Amino acid sequence: SVYVKGTVVIGEGEMDEAPMLYIGEKVGSMRGPKVDIAVDPLEGTEIVAKGLGNAFSVIAIAEAGCLLHAPDMYMEKLAVGPALAGKLQLSDPVEVTLEKAARILNKPVSDLTVMILERERHRDILQKLRAAGVRIKFLNDGDVAGAMAPAFPATGVDLYMGSGGAPEGVLAAAALRCLDGEIQGRLLPQNDEEYNRCIRMGIVEPHKILYMTDMIGSKDVIFAATGITSGDFLQGVRFLPDQRAETHSLSMRAATKTIREIKTIHFLPNRALDKQTS
Repeated sequence: SVYVKGTVVIGEGEMDEAPMLYIGEKVGSMRGPKVDIAVDPLEGTEIVAKGLGNAFSVIAIAEAGCLLHAPDMYMEKLAVGPALAGKLQLSDPVEVTLEKAARILNKPVSDLTVMILERERHRDILQKLRAAGVRIKFLNDGDVAGAMAPAFPATGVDLYMGSGGAPEGVLAAAALRCLDGEIQGRLLPQNDEEYNRCIRMGIVEPHKILYMTDMIGSKDVIFAATGITSGDFLQGVRFLPDQRAETHSLSMRAATKTIREIKTIHFLPNRALDKQTS
C-alpha cells in the first residue's frame, strides 16, 4: 500500500452505490500524510464502448481538505491554457470571452478554436460560437481531456467551454494546476434535491463561480493519468506479442512543475504476482 492516510473524496459513487473507491473510503497504509484523493478509473466510458479516443484512467492527490468535494451534477466550465489563465471570466457573455481571448492571443476571433462536448444542452452556446466564426472542435465524451486540451499546444485548442460533470471539473483543475492553466466552474443543480446536496457537502453558495483555489485549495497537487484509448496527449493500451502490453502515462506535480511521460511494458502473467503481494 502507498504510505498515506488517504480518503476518497471523488470516486465511483456513495458507499452503497460502489463496491470500491466510493466517496469516504479510506485507502493507503494508514501511515504517513493525510491526503484527499479524486479518482476516475475510466474517464470516458462511452468513448471506450464506441472505440473512440481520449479515454484514460485518472487520479489526483492533494493534502487533506484541499480538494473540492464536488457533487455528482453538472458544472458550467471555462478552461484555458497558460496564456489566458487569470485573464477571462466565466461570468462574461460568450462573445466578450472570445473577443478578450483573441485580443490577448493576438489573433482574429475567427482563428480561435473552442472545444465543447457535443450535447443538445449546448445549442445556445454553439449558436453564439458559430455567429462569432470561431473554429469548433467537438468532443464526444471525456470531460477531463477536454478541459486539459487548451494547456497542450499540440491540440490547437484555445478554450474549453460548456457544461460537464462537476467531479471531472475538479480532476481537470488538478491537471491545470500542474500545467499553469486555469478552469473556472459554476455548479448547475437541476432541482431542490441537487441544491440541497451541495449544501450538505459544504458548498454554501451552490451558484457562485468556483475558481482554481476553490477546487484545489493547495499549491501542491499530484495528477496522473494512463491512456486507455489513444487521444490528444496519451496513447492507448497496446497489446504486444509474448503476453505483453504497453501503457503510456502522464505524471505531474504542481509544486515542482514536473511533467513526466512514462511508457511501460507489462508482462501480463505477472498480474498474478500483484494479487499475491497486495
